[in-house]
Amino acid sequence: MSVLFKKDEQAFLFFKKTPLNRKKEAFSMKNIGIIGAGSMAEAMLSGFIQGEVYDAQHIYVTNKSNAERLNDLQRQYGVNISLNKKEILEKADLIFLAMKPKDVKEAIHSIKRYVTEKHLFISVLAGVSTSVIEEMLEKKVPVIRAMPNTSASIRLSATGMAKGAYATDEQLTFAKNLFKAIGTVEIVEEEQLDAVTGLAGSGPAYIYYLVEAMELAGKEVGLDEETARSFIIQTLYGASEMLKQTKKDASVLRKEVTSPGGTTEAGIHVLKTNGFKEMMIECVKQAQARSKELKHSFNEMLLKERA
Repeated sequence: MSVLFKKDEQAFLFFKKTPLNRKKEAFSMKNIGIIGAGSMAEAMLSGFIQGEVYDAQHIYVTNKSNAERLNDLQRQYGVNISLNKKEILEKADLIFLAMKPKDVKEAIHSIKRYVTEKHLFISVLAGVSTSVIEEMLEKKVPVIRAMPNTSASIRLSATGMAKGAYATDEQLTFAKNLFKAIGTVEIVEEEQLDAVTGLAGSGPAYIYYLVEAMELAGKEVGLDEETARSFIIQTLYGASEMLKQTKKDASVLRKEVTSPGGTTEAGIHVLKTNGFKEMMIECVKQAQARSKELKHSFNEMLLKERA
């Protein structure tokens, strides 16, 4: 596949409408390299471009071998693409690891000879610790681990973030401001990122699954699909805004809607009887547990390689 880099001259950070425009940053990175071209990679690059954080000409995307997918991203977003990892690392100073977790070892092996300590790595991989990435890179490279969700594509992600052993506070602040442009950011201890993954990283899927069920319910009670969807979307939007604007606990808002002997109480009774709250708790715990399992498997792999 031929290299399709373009408009490389006069690289600069494109901060117009983001928090980074409000003050001069002491630390900045000129070009982004994204290794991986799946849904999370696309969500981030879409958010960065639409939010005018980075211009498309300063974003370089590569993946394992899927040239068709890269071409699709270039056509849609105007980003630079290549399967040449060496050229990606030479062009970009900020590197995102956004491949599938199972592919991280192969991906890092393909780039580590081109990595320098001047690079900053941001990993969005579930279950892969900063220490594992640092060890795979075999250099004292700054690594920051972030756990956004796919709402990054519309700049409404909820992102948890932690830094590795070689990343500075200044670099962490830069990364935090970068992700603030595509949503909210909370700095947490790295061991808490498994919980963030289970709650927020996977969270949109839980909401979409709820919507699927509500759409089926709408059909069952006699509403056409379009009408039911309109009601559901506005109801979800209104409920989230109530939580945000009123600052009231969800339990308080629920009780304010639930009149004794009324329709809402009848519906809530079914959810309680069928263990809805317990299922949601278990759902988050299982996603967290899977993130921990992935982390353990990577640690085991490194131990075997050292032996």
